[in-house]
Amino acid sequence: MISIPTYTLNDGTTLPAIGLGTWPMTDAEAGQAVGGALAAGYRLVDTATNYRNESGVGRGIAGSGVPREEVVVTTKLPGRHHGYEETLASFEESRRRLGVEYVDLYLIHWPLPRVGKYVDSWRAMIKLREDGLVRSIGVSNFTPEHIGELEEKTGVLPSVNQIELHPLFPQDGLRAFHAAKGIVTESWSPLGRDVRLLTDPAVVAVAEALGVTPAQAVLRWHVQLGAVPIPKSADPARQRANLDVFGFELSDAQMSAVADRAHRRLGGDPEIHEEF
Repeated sequence: MISIPTYTLNDGTTLPAIGLGTWPMTDAEAGQAVGGALAAGYRLVDTATNYRNESGVGRGIAGSGVPREEVVVTTKLPGRHHGYEETLASFEESRRRLGVEYVDLYLIHWPLPRVGKYVDSWRAMIKLREDGLVRSIGVSNFTPEHIGELEEKTGVLPSVNQIELHPLFPQDGLRAFHAAKGIVTESWSPLGRDVRLLTDPAVVAVAEALGVTPAQAVLRWHVQLGAVPIPKSADPARQRANLDVFGFELSDAQMSAVADRAHRRLGGDPEIHEEF
């Protein structure tokens, strides 16, 4: 079984250096995929209330035979539940669907700045951590300004910010901000979304030179940036290949070649995107 390195977060907990994404799997698909991924060696599983597959993820974990304490379970607060009491209630619903006593990493899915309640939700998440119901708290799709407000109002920084990150959108500035603040960067859509990144001649050339697949080359690019990719796959062979990115290394020139392209955001802009 592949040994996965870990990062120590700013709260002292640890996070595997790669994980399994589950969007947009159904409950049935997630149950099967998570069980297979854990058998292959994954120890980080990512879901969200809005993915509508928390129950399947929970069944996959429970049926895997892997001890619960070895699995880092991540889920996320939806926009419709922003607010202090709403966050506490939403967490309990997630915990019930997952069938777990605690959640390892709980994230605010989107900041929704127009709604203006993410600080209230953050205060509730701090309480959940203090009560031992959550091991680590973080955010997703937050900008430096949003994170700065959390720090200013509560004195507590996120342990993780899960953001859109791939060679088409490498987020140099935001990653530098995270590094300065001791926040770990997680990458959603690490292989791009609905793009031909994996057939790009430069990416293919890097992969061929290393004797790996284009997906492995891109995932290794994330690892060397210090980001934690969470690729989604329900295919057992692809899951194993995605995990097998710790036995080779990209040179500086290969790192540059992978990201040497026009950069553009493929998902929502956190300043205006609203997902309830």
